[in-house]
Amino acid sequence: IKEKYSDWTEFLVKELTGSRTAPANLLEGPLRGKNTVDLIVVGCLLEVRDAFEPTMYWAARVQRNIGGRLCLSYVGLNDPAYDMWIFYLDTRLRPLGWAKENNLSMKPPTDLCDLRSSSEWTEALDEATTEALKSPLPLEVFKDHADLPTHSFRAGMKLEMVSPVEPFHICPVSVTKVYNEYYFQITIDDLTSEATPTHVVCHAESLGIVPVQWCLKNGVGLERPQGFESQDFDWADYLKHTGAEAAPDVCFPKASLSRGFCKDMWLEAVNPLQPSELCVARITQVKGRLLWLRLEGLTKPLPDCIVDVESMNIFPVGWCEANGYPLTHLLKTVCLPQKKIAVVQPEKQLAPSQPDAPLNLCSSITTDIGLVNGKYCCSQLFINHRCFSGPYLNKGRIAELPKAVGPGKCAVVLKEILTMLINSAYKPGRVLRELQMVEDPQWNCQEETLKAKYKGKSYRSTMRIVRTADQVSDFCRRVCERLQCCQNLFGPTIVSDKCPENCFSQTKTKYTYYKKRKVGRPSLGENPQDGDMTKPARRRKKRKAIFVQKKRRTSIVGYHTAESPQDSDYYYDDEDEDFEEWGSEASSSSPREEASAPKRGRPPRRAALQRRATHPGPETSDRSSPRRTTRSVSYSQNQTAKNTNTKTESFEEEDRLVLERNPLEWSVSDVVDFITSTDCASLAKIFQEQDIDGQALLLLTLPTVQECMDLKLGPAIKLCHQIERVKVAFYSQFAN
Repeated sequence: IKEKYSDWTEFLVKELTGSRTAPANLLEGPLRGKNTVDLIVVGCLLEVRDAFEPTMYWAARVQRNIGGRLCLSYVGLNDPAYDMWIFYLDTRLRPLGWAKENNLSMKPPTDLCDLRSSSEWTEALDEATTEALKSPLPLEVFKDHADLPTHSFRAGMKLEMVSPVEPFHICPVSVTKVYNEYYFQITIDDLTSEATPTHVVCHAESLGIVPVQWCLKNGVGLERPQGFESQDFDWADYLKHTGAEAAPDVCFPKASLSRGFCKDMWLEAVNPLQPSELCVARITQVKGRLLWLRLEGLTKPLPDCIVDVESMNIFPVGWCEANGYPLTHLLKTVCLPQKKIAVVQPEKQLAPSQPDAPLNLCSSITTDIGLVNGKYCCSQLFINHRCFSGPYLNKGRIAELPKAVGPGKCAVVLKEILTMLINSAYKPGRVLRELQMVEDPQWNCQEETLKAKYKGKSYRSTMRIVRTADQVSDFCRRVCERLQCCQNLFGPTIVSDKCPENCFSQTKTKYTYYKKRKVGRPSLGENPQDGDMTKPARRRKKRKAIFVQKKRRTSIVGYHTAESPQDSDYYYDDEDEDFEEWGSEASSSSPREEASAPKRGRPPRRAALQRRATHPGPETSDRSSPRRTTRSVSYSQNQTAKNTNTKTESFEEEDRLVLERNPLEWSVSDVVDFITSTDCASLAKIFQEQDIDGQALLLLTLPTVQECMDLKLGPAIKLCHQIERVKVAFYSQFAN
């Protein structure tokens, strides 16, 4: 070591110049070894600068010290309602006696002075000062306070500032008064005549002030001043209108400071509307030196609040735990509205021993609370009802859903949202089936039972839902893709006015495509009677051959020998649903036929009409037959066709529609034009309002039309007849 440097004197001078030794209180005396923050004890006094007058100070007593975050009460006021929270490094805090030494006035706060008489204030101050001088606060507490630099602002200058009243937006402000080289007054711009001005005292390094055009350059919305007539705010017009000048950039030396914060980082932050509350917060965006924070776990969700990167109201993760202070964490609002828990009301009547009885959401979380941690918890998931809802989901019902669900356990939050989407569908069973196909072998999943209620019957389906927070975003995207809707319809991204996917201006064909599928009815876990699974398939084939869409709903007795509809697992048949239109209302079968042959299909509507038009006699005899199958109908048609070929062709020709374009490619306007050209023109407005394009049109059935368009049976049948014509034309011209 001795040979390392030739001149040790020069080395010592170089190394020690400008360095500081440890403070005396750390090395000797009763305060030895204490941190600076620990020197501030409950009951000690400080002087606090007035919020509206920088030359006025008043004494305040420390009620609590949480890691340097102080709860102060003004001397002379014992009401906790007037307590304030402030960090010990704030420039408003000074040691007792500071005002007197610097020839500043010692007066009670401007907004609170009327609560006590002048003599009461003075008496309380003298009493508290005498008591505090017995054990004064060490000056070492203020050794880290930064000296304020001088400012360059002049009265009349305009700038932008995070609103001091509601820190959720940025607004134009004006410099209305300059006190000295350190302090100036800022007033929020309000052009209304009856407005009460909002003032705040600032200095050169005040947080949240940025130059004019900062919002425009950073792509952030600027709040329009109250009373400003123009809807589109422009700084050039506004400065000309007010006759003011913009504060030059030299007044903002640190406008681009970011301190390394990035989007999606987590921290702990003070609730601006409840300063005593600290919440888990996620950074949603970073612009220059401003952060947008989403506070989690609040009973009433707030918009993203805006804070400066050097704000003393944000803390690193774990700060509350380290200082023994309660943190409003993610589990607080998991048990939100309990009325949403029971999706299917009739299921509540099941016996407690039933494995599929609905679990109470709150109780299940209570039992698992010890297992919950950040890995298995997600923040709020948003339902953006303005986004494109796809062919399966009803846009009107989506708009009635809550805007956000969560935060909480990933599987619980996702199950809640999926249940909402299922019950917002035109046909919940179809969505149940689509959701079953959303799966990825790389996901960490758990099985959940989803339920749907449709036409008085309840159905269940098992789906694998992700458990970890890092997979939630991908899961939401895959579900949206499966439902052929906008990828931002639900998920961690909130859409305010315009969707990043630009789904507002696109037709449904941008997101969907026609895929012809032949899907048989899967086994339902029961042993069907012989022939039950083959006859429906043969019946469908016959129907497709004669281009008939109408299908009588097969009685559940034929496929469920030992189950009730309430307990049956739900499987969805594409062809059955696509072809089904009229339901049982348009039936021509007798009750006797329905009772004697529950598994047989009713004859196609067009075939029945043809028989009535050609041979009313045989039709009468057919109606008296106790068992009538599709095969016998086809045979009857083949026999009569030889003699009535001309009449049948003229009958079909009269109602046949010839399409120039594939209806799957129709836009909303094309559908509206078609409906307008029919005798249902008065209903065209409904198609426009519900964004129904060609693909959605082909999915409409009589029950759907009645339920979602609020139509009576007569107009609904009339409309479905026109939709039927499009379907027939589609299958005859384009399906193959």
